[in-house]
Amino acid sequence: MDPTGPFTPPTPEPVVAAPKPARQPKPLAKRVVPPRPVLSAVVVLAFVGLLYVVEAIDTVLGGRLDNDGVIPRDFSQWDNILWFPLLHGDWTHLTGNAVPLLVLSYLATSAGIKQFFQVTAVIWLTSGLGVWIFGSYGSHIGASGLVFGFLVFLLVRGIFARSALQILLAVVVFAVYGAALWGVLPGQPGISWEGHLFGALGGVLAAWGVARDARKSARTTLDA
Repeated sequence: MDPTGPFTPPTPEPVVAAPKPARQPKPLAKRVVPPRPVLSAVVVLAFVGLLYVVEAIDTVLGGRLDNDGVIPRDFSQWDNILWFPLLHGDWTHLTGNAVPLLVLSYLATSAGIKQFFQVTAVIWLTSGLGVWIFGSYGSHIGASGLVFGFLVFLLVRGIFARSALQILLAVVVFAVYGAALWGVLPGQPGISWEGHLFGALGGVLAAWGVARDARKSARTTLDA
């Protein structure tokens, strides 16, 4: 370069904007809307539809299936725990459970179908075992234990997960269905309040388990 020649300033490097970080999806444990809403609706409708098919079969059989519910402390009938929520005393009993079951179980699919089945299994078995051990004698049938389980699951999961949106949803759910919680107390003859109570306890247990698994998964991700 000729020191006597004109000075040419260096060409500045172009400024490149840093890429905008991708928006992280909301963790499944804190969702309030199902990730696959159509699939959730199909699964819930199929389950409730199954209840109507079973009741139709029971009607044809003259109500014989109603004796196949959970019979407390009867070892010869322990396996009835596996299907007692599918049985109902009549169409009115079924319809009374079907509407809240549709709403609450759909909301319970917010973390996906796999978790929904896990939550359902916990509530189902907790309600059935609780009735078998502590229930009053008779054939306990009906999906109301699931209804109470999903209701309480939705009410407390936001507290375990520390999710403001889930707590807000719980307030709405409580405003609509909260009065039903009186059903966990002894009251009307012929109503399995034990099934309601242990279904509700199953909902608490399921919510705690979901939150525990979510925290464990988060720790594993951070350690990776």
